[in-house]
Amino acid sequence: MPLLEESDINLEIENLPEWNYIEKTITKDYSFDTYLSGIDFVNKLALIAEENNHHPDLSIGWCKVSVTFTSHDQGGVTDDCIKMAKLSEALFIKK
Repeated sequence: MPLLEESDINLEIENLPEWNYIEKTITKDYSFDTYLSGIDFVNKLALIAEENNHHPDLSIGWCKVSVTFTSHDQGGVTDDCIKMAKLSEALFIKK
């Protein structure tokens, strides 16, 4: 899958609240009411990532989860990264 141009990435994330394009990745910090709510989100996102064979880098803190997508093989953002960001948003809204 080819890397997306920076302009295409920025266009895509305009519709993804609080997602940012930083150093060949797209990233977002999610906030939760409880620590375990964040852990539940991570567990569900991990299953979605496994189903789609596109895995995020995750950082878990107190009531906060940072999600970062990039194609480690390609060294940048692909359509799969955008797709997974959209799935992350849908999962977060369902919580």
